Amino acid sequence: MRHLLLSLFFISFSLSSAVIETSSGKVDGYKKNKVIHWDDIPYAKPPVGSLRWKAPRKIDNPSQFITPKENNFCVQRPSGMGGSDGEGFFSGSEDCLYLDIKAPLHQTGKLLPVMFWIHGGGNTSGLKDIYDFSKLVNKHNVIVVTINYRLGPFGWFTHPAVQNLQEGIDKTSNFGTLDIIEALEWVQANISLFGGDQNNVTIFGESAGGHNVLSLLVSKQAKNLFHKAISQSGYTTSINIKNAYKQDKKSVTANHTSFEIVNKILSQRKNNQNQETLDDKELRKILYDLTSQEFFSFYADRPSYEEIPLVTSDGIVIPLAGILRSLSSKEHLNIVPTIAGSNRDEVKLWLASASYFVNLKFSPLGKLLGIPKVSLKDEGAFSIFNEYRSSAWKLRGVDKPLKSMMMAGNKNLYAYRYDWDDHRRFLVGDFKKLIGAAHATEIPLLTGNNKLVDGYGFFIYPNGPSKRFTSKNMMLFWANFAKFGVPGSSTNSVEWKGYSSSNESKSNFIILDNKANLRMSSDKISFESLVDNLYKETEITDLEKCVVLLQMLTFDGDLYDNYSNKYSGSCNRNNSEKFLKDNASFIEY
Repeated sequence: MRHLLLSLFFISFSLSSAVIETSSGKVDGYKKNKVIHWDDIPYAKPPVGSLRWKAPRKIDNPSQFITPKENNFCVQRPSGMGGSDGEGFFSGSEDCLYLDIKAPLHQTGKLLPVMFWIHGGGNTSGLKDIYDFSKLVNKHNVIVVTINYRLGPFGWFTHPAVQNLQEGIDKTSNFGTLDIIEALEWVQANISLFGGDQNNVTIFGESAGGHNVLSLLVSKQAKNLFHKAISQSGYTTSINIKNAYKQDKKSVTANHTSFEIVNKILSQRKNNQNQETLDDKELRKILYDLTSQEFFSFYADRPSYEEIPLVTSDGIVIPLAGILRSLSSKEHLNIVPTIAGSNRDEVKLWLASASYFVNLKFSPLGKLLGIPKVSLKDEGAFSIFNEYRSSAWKLRGVDKPLKSMMMAGNKNLYAYRYDWDDHRRFLVGDFKKLIGAAHATEIPLLTGNNKLVDGYGFFIYPNGPSKRFTSKNMMLFWANFAKFGVPGSSTNSVEWKGYSSSNESKSNFIILDNKANLRMSSDKISFESLVDNLYKETEITDLEKCVVLLQMLTFDGDLYDNYSNKYSGSCNRNNSEKFLKDNASFIEY
């Protein structure tokens, strides 16, 4: 009751200088971009020391004064767009469980819808600070919360030396997932103080953030903490406990299971210890005695085709059946209105960075300015690789999850495909062709700014009526959904209709694009149809077809054995994997 009275007091006035007392401390707001910001609020105790690889612990210290933090993000390898700044292989801190809140400067007394953003980055990189939803907040009268959560092996780790010596919720492998859940619990306890409605929370995220949204839909710990969900370019990958710890067969994660990592750690010690001769307590001490940087060094230098085991079907936070199967289960699914979508050209951004597909050439002027021209070596191959892999992403991240939720009884579902690609055709490259509607390129239109892409915004996002229309309507759809549970209609009266599909019928979705192309559409794709059509392609070699087959059947779970036998040609998986390793070099722009 005290929190509610305080919240009603604050939201009756301008919040431009509001100091708010939360369960984790007092935080001072400031005005910027026509909204009020509260930055770097701790939502859990720092997961350091003995709290490494444990569930997040609540903070109850309302009297402390919260001050902003520099370089506030979780441990990760520095990367370009979408990740942290820095040099070398290491950046960030284990003390990283913080959130930001943005609210309209003036509120009328009615609690506002809350939109809770989960950043992407493969669950191995990313941070809250590169996403600024001020324009969405100001124009649509919503509150946006952005968070950090533990990443990589600090967020997801399975080893007997950890789980065997812990009890209760600490026996999980999904510490990063629990961080997101803890942040949602903090929102439930505190957001009314900022003018937000704890009974109207929409979780939304892109890529790994979308993946985490789908994870929360099947986690019992997240039940009743949110009321709507939006997965942007998400996926449903989860690994079982056995394979997160140790694998008998070669896979993309086999070289970085916890068993392999601990072997590497022990090999650097002078006393020739091994996991068979040490008990769990001894191994645990070795792991906890390592600094963040020392431990992370064993993961940092890995090839692009090798991955880290992450979200784990541990039967504690994520059901043993895994994310996808659990989405179709009435026992596990948190049934809330849900949007899922993908981008038409999901993989172009990666293809356009691969030396196999692109050339960098310097004109005389380019040499003078130090700016190369980017050109495609083979436009046909580039287009085919993108088309099949992006279609497979839609199948995995949109159609299959939504069909699964329908099976479990969720009838309030919506699908989209983001197609906007009105980029500049510039001297240094045709970005419409090179990037198109690539992975994550919808985020600057949803936020209304180019903060995510920094200096690349000039090349990719020319101002004009096309960008303004698409951005305006994306914000409108997302805000309508947060407020009412339906995305509604666009400014030119295109209604976003609910998702309806069966295994035999077409799947319907809205195409998010400029005014001429924003419309409802449908398709009827399956892995069977993709495999069949791929064989008929004439613009790529037989080996390239086999590589496309491998990639579209192994992203987000390995379906290669299920569908490769339906391919009319002859493919050898080992040869395709060798091709990927031999051509794994990328261009640094």
